[in-house]
Amino acid sequence: MIELVEVRKTYRTGSIEFEALRGVSLRIDQGEYVAVMGPSGSGKSTLMNILGCLDTRTAGSYRLAGEDVGEMDEVDLAEIRNQRIGFVFQQFNLLPSLPAWRNVELPLSYAGVPRGERRARAIAALERVGLGEKVGNRPGELSGGQQQRVAVARALVSEPALVLADEPTGNLDSTATADVLQLFDELHAQGRTVVLITHEQEVAERAARIIRVRDGLLAEVGVRS
Repeated sequence: MIELVEVRKTYRTGSIEFEALRGVSLRIDQGEYVAVMGPSGSGKSTLMNILGCLDTRTAGSYRLAGEDVGEMDEVDLAEIRNQRIGFVFQQFNLLPSLPAWRNVELPLSYAGVPRGERRARAIAALERVGLGEKVGNRPGELSGGQQQRVAVARALVSEPALVLADEPTGNLDSTATADVLQLFDELHAQGRTVVLITHEQEVAERAARIIRVRDGLLAEVGVRS
């Protein structure tokens, strides 16, 4: 599913260079549930952005489902981000003026899916995350945990093979965190590939494998079968 070979990422500001990733090689198979941990500045968010085709590597190679990402143009990358990867972020990134179903349908709108089908699929996605009775509520009318479930529904509405979650429980209380992690468990059970970035050990231990990032390098630790 995912194969990185000696990936490096260097940021430049004037004459100053910072190497965020220093030769990362990593393989994640289809259907794996992997957690990525590391302190602030370790490179884990840079890794997430490269995996999600939100940023490009400076050197090395990245193959996604057997395809060389480095050979893709921006149109190809946009299509991958829209249709093949589902993103869940710490800040939810919901549009406050739109009801839940309209927020969820946005990836389908960008993909040119007809309006009626968009609404039906968005409502179905909300029902899957337990928000069937909240489809018309705006984000401000929902709790933090409910907003994150809307964000998960939005990530799933395009039926992506890969779900990338960046600190998805960082703004949630313990009850909401448990609910959201249960959703990721269910996605994994359905055969989706889940990559979860977190700084919380208890959250990471829900995954089958933990990858620790420090100073732009990786060290893998097995957690459970």
